[in-house]
Amino acid sequence: MSGVIGWDVGGVHLKAARAENGHIVDAIAIASPLRTGLEPLEKAFAEATARMGVARRHVVTMTGELADTFSSHAEGVERLSRLAARELVGAPVLLYAGPAGFISPDDVRGHVADIASANWHASASLVARRQDAALFVDMGSTTTDLVPVMGGSVAARGYADGERLAVGELVYTGLLRSFLMAVADRAPFAGNWTPLINENFANMADVHRIFGTLAEGVDLLATADGRDKTADSSRARLARIVGRDASEADEATWTALARWFAEAQIRCVADAAMLVLSREGFPAGAPIVGAGIGETVLREVARRVRRDYIAFDTMLDVAPGVRAAATQCAPAAALAILGSTL
Repeated sequence: MSGVIGWDVGGVHLKAARAENGHIVDAIAIASPLRTGLEPLEKAFAEATARMGVARRHVVTMTGELADTFSSHAEGVERLSRLAARELVGAPVLLYAGPAGFISPDDVRGHVADIASANWHASASLVARRQDAALFVDMGSTTTDLVPVMGGSVAARGYADGERLAVGELVYTGLLRSFLMAVADRAPFAGNWTPLINENFANMADVHRIFGTLAEGVDLLATADGRDKTADSSRARLARIVGRDASEADEATWTALARWFAEAQIRCVADAAMLVLSREGFPAGAPIVGAGIGETVLREVARRVRRDYIAFDTMLDVAPGVRAAATQCAPAAALAILGSTL
């Protein structure tokens, strides 16, 4: 049996990728919001394992320990590690602990800080094997990771989330779940700057639904108001952010407002990229390696900061029909590759 499956246990998605002799043959993301408890994750594991099949090894990383289902990072890491070990039967399970390497579920308690939210390190470690210098950027549904690679090594200044936030290597903005008042504090509307209503009326998924630019299979989560995912419903949610009903303006007006929020998010990520790229010794010609469901945004960021762009899937030996999914599930794909070398 040659298969190795990489798993990325997030707060709202479970992602998995399968490698056969280092060749990525499948990848999948399944909605599994942990805020309501562990049952959605258990169901997601059952669905994913049925598709991924048996393996000789499972390798697991996570960010789901941040979910408020858990009282602390330590509780989240330990409970998610136990759940993964229970669900992934029939083959050894290893946890990714960043610089500490791969560890047994039995040793989790002594490596909580290494395991917690280390999925970015797995992806960046693979990039470092392929590129001597790069800025690895992964934009998911909730966050954007920006990880410098220099001298063929991960050169991050931070490791834990708090450290990474402080140095600009973790930005809490994502393609889908970021609420609009977290992207900007005002918007141009009807010729005036209007403050935003600080309620969870709409998120970035609504912006991209209005544009029709969300890739197939990425819009897996419920809307802010529980209503449908049509462009009309997204415009109605967007209108509430500026204290309006959608009937108060035409479609072009709401599209222009959506464009403002998209632009604000691009600038946020570009600012973070420029901060990291400004570090002493970072090579002027180092490209941006982009991954995640927000890859289109990252291509624009690369253009603005005047860096070449390389898609993450080019770092992989991957089946042609799986390239998009592997890029969107970068940590899982990276782990499947890294785990194949053990």
